[in-house]
Amino acid sequence: MTEKTPGPAKAGGLDAAPFLDIDPLLDDRGTRIIVCCGSGGVGKTTTAAALGVRAAERGRRVVVLTIDPARRLAQSMGIETLDNTPRKVDGIKGSDGGELHAMMLDMKRTFDEIVEAHAEPARARAILENPFYQSLSAGFAGTQEYMAMEKLGQLRARDEWDLIVVDTPPSRSALDFLDAPKRLGSFLDGKFIKLLMAPAKVGGRAGMKFLNVGMSMMSGTLGKLLGGQFLGDVQTFVAAMDTMFGGFRTRADATYRLLQAPGTAFLVVAAPERDALREAAYFVERLAAEGMPLAGLVLNRVHGSGAGRLSAERARAAAENLDEGRMVDHGPGKTGGRGVPATSSEPSHSATAAASPTRPPAAPEAAPTADATEEHSGTAGPEAGTVSDTDPDIARLTAGLLRLHAERMRVLAREQRTRDRFTALHPEVPVTEVAALPGDVHDLAGLRAIGERLSSPRGRS
Repeated sequence: MTEKTPGPAKAGGLDAAPFLDIDPLLDDRGTRIIVCCGSGGVGKTTTAAALGVRAAERGRRVVVLTIDPARRLAQSMGIETLDNTPRKVDGIKGSDGGELHAMMLDMKRTFDEIVEAHAEPARARAILENPFYQSLSAGFAGTQEYMAMEKLGQLRARDEWDLIVVDTPPSRSALDFLDAPKRLGSFLDGKFIKLLMAPAKVGGRAGMKFLNVGMSMMSGTLGKLLGGQFLGDVQTFVAAMDTMFGGFRTRADATYRLLQAPGTAFLVVAAPERDALREAAYFVERLAAEGMPLAGLVLNRVHGSGAGRLSAERARAAAENLDEGRMVDHGPGKTGGRGVPATSSEPSHSATAAASPTRPPAAPEAAPTADATEEHSGTAGPEAGTVSDTDPDIARLTAGLLRLHAERMRVLAREQRTRDRFTALHPEVPVTEVAALPGDVHDLAGLRAIGERLSSPRGRS
């Protein structure tokens, strides 16, 4: 495969990618499920919550299913705690009956509910009290992902909400989410489980004979490896669950088809970092292979600058000149010797503007100095272009701001290269950017701000 060569910043790369318009997706009554997926630590949970708030305030009846145990999401929604039951979120300014509910998956409780719903009381009690079941429901590999799909199926079947937003489980690989139902089905269809189920299926004396002859050999070997009590718990569990195994497989298949059906939309969430976008690209390819409907990519925590015309090289050169008390970007002086284009006033003024979001409270006093530097950088004598005429403290502050701006421009360039690489590989994937916020989201206002950034065309913030 030949990789595209990214074009200029304004004509190629991310600017050439189709724009992901979030609001029409949320407004479309045919959209019933939105699945936020991606690698860990990219803001999936916050994105899912912000989508829920925005959809509810645009008239949808929404439930957000999160698997993130962090309490900050509950706090941001004004809920004391989230649990396995959907809780209504107050303070939503919904129109046309718009409401927001939120819940956090309780993996074990969901498993218990399945047992209670599909087994008669005596058998359900035997299963719930079985030590092997208690271990399986609390920590078996893939159980969390599978139970998230079970809960999604339950919510969809109730038809109480017209939009379900799912925050997928945190995992080292985003593929775990799609593979979990198949893995659990493979476990239930495995030779070990079938062997343990065989005595119950044969029944009567034949079953006892099988158990006494065939199982005694296996039990003796496994008993030494696993412990006799553990093996007995497994056998009891399998016998009690026998009639339920088919239901697990049936529901897993039904949920998988639900994810492929019209009305479901996958949003891949990523940060503008190499590893996150590499996994995002891998997930995009996997969704396509599985026939899952991809809505687009949410590029989260993107940095920007209000002084993008001031390059990192010029900012660093100006900072060095300030440190050495020389002319700042004046004619062919020191900066010109470095091969940097000359300018009269932009370095100090623009750098101060670029760094303003992160500068200390006293920084605004530097603005007059920047203007003064512009005047000294004009056509007056050479001595007027030096920084020796200005306050040394202000010169140091300005140099520091210039270095901050240079570092910010370096980050922007790295993010641009990473985004362009993804877009070159997947030019068909719609993209929306979410500008980085100065702090964590801790209330509904913060979630609304994220929602506005999600839906704003590129270039607006």
